[in-house]
Amino acid sequence: MRITIVTAGKIKEKYLTAGINEFLKRLGPFATVKIVEIQEERMKDNPSEAEKQQVLLQEGQRLLKQVPEGSYLFVLDVHGRQASSEELAEKIQALGLQGRSNLTFLIGGAFGLSQEVRRAADFRLSFSPMTFTHQMIRLLLIEQIYRAFKINRGEKYHW
Repeated sequence: MRITIVTAGKIKEKYLTAGINEFLKRLGPFATVKIVEIQEERMKDNPSEAEKQQVLLQEGQRLLKQVPEGSYLFVLDVHGRQASSEELAEKIQALGLQGRSNLTFLIGGAFGLSQEVRRAADFRLSFSPMTFTHQMIRLLLIEQIYRAFKINRGEKYHW
């Protein structure tokens, strides 16, 4: 399985980088994982709603350009559907059984997502109604992808 994580912004904190690298290493036997980072769009202080939407549109278009053709697109979206670890594992397994071996997870920048990105999603996934930094959610996402593979193999990581 090929997994691409497309995200706006770079990880700045060493502890997050260390955690991400650990789970990338653990995922090695299960999938090829590629992380694609784009530069975040800058937004001026106190933007108008139109200015904010324009920035989100520009960033969203650049994010979507990084999604491999034919990939099943999960967009991480606070307004998306919440799923348990087991439900995410089932979704990944079902996609694999359908021959969908190229999955992309898209994480927007600090200002959110454009409507264009939301419409492009095959599945909009919410981790929680809480707000997390887009940097922290990357670590949580990679851990959950790893957990999904362990669940699907019947291994005890998740108990």
